[in-house]
Amino acid sequence: MPLSAELLEILACPQCKQPVKLQRVADSDMNICVDCRLAYPLRDGIPVMLIDEAKALDD
Repeated sequence: MPLSAELLEILACPQCKQPVKLQRVADSDMNICVDCRLAYPLRDGIPVMLIDEAKALDD
């Protein structure tokens, strides 16, 4: 089940408070912070917006 546009619009990175965007990373959908580039996972279609669960992306 994809995330709704309304939910994506209000989600923000808990570390830097910047918006996130949904992207496919390594065969899974993740919410990527547009500023600090942390990748937050989705589990069963639910965004897990916990800093401890995030992975830093290499540019």
